[in-house]
Amino acid sequence: MSRAVLGFDTATPDTVVALLAPDGGCGEERHQPPAGERPGHAAQLLPLAERVLAGGGGWEAVHLLAVGTGPGSFTGLRIGIATARALAQGRGLPLAGVSTLRALAAAGADEEPGSTVLAVLDARRGEAFAAAWQGDELVLEPAALAPEVLAEQAAGLGESVLAVGDGAVRFRDRLAPSGLTVPAEDSALHHVSGRHLCRLATRAAQRPPEAVVPDYLRLPDAEIARRSRP
Repeated sequence: MSRAVLGFDTATPDTVVALLAPDGGCGEERHQPPAGERPGHAAQLLPLAERVLAGGGGWEAVHLLAVGTGPGSFTGLRIGIATARALAQGRGLPLAGVSTLRALAAAGADEEPGSTVLAVLDARRGEAFAAAWQGDELVLEPAALAPEVLAEQAAGLGESVLAVGDGAVRFRDRLAPSGLTVPAEDSALHHVSGRHLCRLATRAAQRPPEAVVPDYLRLPDAEIARRSRP
């Protein structure tokens, strides 16, 4: 029987779903909202999953579910993780959470072997969610940082640093003086890879569905507003 991994991530504006087969083959579907439009996570996630499953043996082939745990959009993470929990419970499948930043960095490492990869997501509010890896070693802890602070920390990561993610694009002008390489805006490296999410899940701890939780890195906007009320 096939033992495939079904994984998806909704932490960024993209909705990405992938089915990784035992032989390494991977089917991936993505919804990328046009500029100015809201993400389509709620409407797109399950149809995209059914599409990759139809081309990969259906639910009978799946032995592990994987979901991106962020950081990222509060609403997007809530949709993705709630869906993953429900599918895991309903199908009796193990579930593994994978850092969205780690999945971004893993794709960058495949593209530029030997480089330190800085994964950067646009966190809004003038901040970036960022973390860096040298191979499998975490060299910059995940954090929500002002771009100036991120540039300072990135400057200490070494001479060969690849910065990927929509935050790297947004803050390119502030990061570039630190000597980082930021791919062109249209590079696939700035988008979460479903293939790498699934691969990382095969090495991650499998947890009960209720134990897989979002990694927001900071309080959601609604909670900040609530705490600021008199």
